[in-house]
Amino acid sequence: MDFIYLASQSPRRRQLLDQIGVRHELLLPEPHEDAEALEHLLRGESATAYVQRVTWAKLEAARTRLATSGRTPAPLLCADTTVAIGRHILAKPNDAADAARMLGLLSGREHRVLTAVALAVGSHQQLLLSTSTVRFATLSAAQIDTYVASGEPMGKAGAYAIQSAAAAWVQAIRGSYSGIMGLPLYETAQLLRGIGWPI
Repeated sequence: MDFIYLASQSPRRRQLLDQIGVRHELLLPEPHEDAEALEHLLRGESATAYVQRVTWAKLEAARTRLATSGRTPAPLLCADTTVAIGRHILAKPNDAADAARMLGLLSGREHRVLTAVALAVGSHQQLLLSTSTVRFATLSAAQIDTYVASGEPMGKAGAYAIQSAAAAWVQAIRGSYSGIMGLPLYETAQLLRGIGWPI
């Protein structure tokens, strides 16, 4: 086994796997699959329960996709990231106004970034969770408006990307930088070592 399938459309996850030398091929949703529907929030669900449930759902969908694709069997990796303030989950923004609202909530406060990563090989599957804490400086309305206008918040949990211009607002991080980007490399390496991957 010399490669894995990555069931993610995130270029950041590809970049992070490249960083640790893991050769991978993309296994993306087919046009008829509603990938976004897997990320719906359940009433009263905690951020931890949410990110783990969504990751398991993504893994199951990807396993079905691989089984019916006729492609060469290989380990299958997927992940999901969410942002939370207390028990309030900040998923991907619906539009620019929603992104601005989320950034306003993050301004001057500490929040959690949770990323679950799961690996499947045959019938074996395992999931690990990375939780990090990020503190933002107080943001002006102009800073928020400029960032939202850049389009960067769209498609990002919590309406920001740590590797973007938003990095200038980060006062402190406790945890995994790669986890905040979307794929915690320590946990990913643990999963891969568990199946005998030389990493």
